[in-house]
Amino acid sequence: MKGRINILLIIAVGLQITTFVQAQDLHFSQFFNNPLTTNPANTGFIPDADYRLGASYRNQYSSVMATPYQTVSVFGDAQVLRNQIEYGWLGIGGFILSDVAGSGGLRSTKVYGSLAYHQMLGSSSLLTAGFNLGWANKRIDQTKLKFPDQFDGKFFDSNTPTDVVLVNNNVSYFDMQVGMNYAYFPNENVYFNGGYSIHHVNRPQETFFNPGGDSTKIPVRHIGFLNALLKVDERVILNPNAYYTMQAKSSELVLGLNANYNLSGAGGDMQLLAGLYYRAGDAIVPMVGFELKHVRFTFSYDATTSALRNYNNMQGASEFNIMKKGFYGEASGDTRQVICPRF
Repeated sequence: MKGRINILLIIAVGLQITTFVQAQDLHFSQFFNNPLTTNPANTGFIPDADYRLGASYRNQYSSVMATPYQTVSVFGDAQVLRNQIEYGWLGIGGFILSDVAGSGGLRSTKVYGSLAYHQMLGSSSLLTAGFNLGWANKRIDQTKLKFPDQFDGKFFDSNTPTDVVLVNNNVSYFDMQVGMNYAYFPNENVYFNGGYSIHHVNRPQETFFNPGGDSTKIPVRHIGFLNALLKVDERVILNPNAYYTMQAKSSELVLGLNANYNLSGAGGDMQLLAGLYYRAGDAIVPMVGFELKHVRFTFSYDATTSALRNYNNMQGASEFNIMKKGFYGEASGDTRQVICPRF
């Protein structure tokens, strides 16, 4: 009886996890360190540098699943044509997303190219519009899956025939996102910006079964964010931000703050970072980090606060990010004026 109860608990947890994963796209708690996946208008939207490169790794539900969800993101973007466009420039970039979900071997691979146009509005504000186009692929190993008609009341028997048949275990499609950003920076110590983007504008088909109209099309996803950089001391810069996304009947709200503390005096070559975020109804996310000569390392951990904490002991997800920013003229010392607070 006890064994059966444990199996039912595992099934219940699995259903909660499956519902969450199906409801939303791949996501990172450190949304601010994955700018191109948040909004294509962030491409080349780099107030304190000319280019940046970044990578993220997320490991989720390792405490309740033999095969946890693992997500990897790699991106790069840069500002171009700064001298050819009066009071503006283009941003070009791209990113790759790779995800492995659960024991069924569900694998996702997404490759996107991004383009954005940035236009200064006077000397203290900036307006940006951008889009990205990408190719996505999802594949699954059906031999690793268990279905309800294979459950005998105590165990899942993979040798029992199932009526569930996948029409295709490998699907690919093209995808498109669009977005806008606005930034306001009245002085060298204050910087605000916000953005809104729409993902899956073309609503591509994604199903391993027979296409069934709107039910097998990816729902449009809306993302909005607010961000600020406030230099409150010669050694301290505060970065409060908020993130909201909605897709189909699912939504996510993240609020939080992180701070940079300058350890090296003039130039800010060495900085300590710490922050705390809250994903409404789901998790508390503390973050720590370190920056050395424009290379930043950050680590965050999702401590589950939802009902799932009763099964995973609040052990949600760990996330690691590395980001490098730079100027084209660093070697010669010819760097442009940044438009946000800095040390």
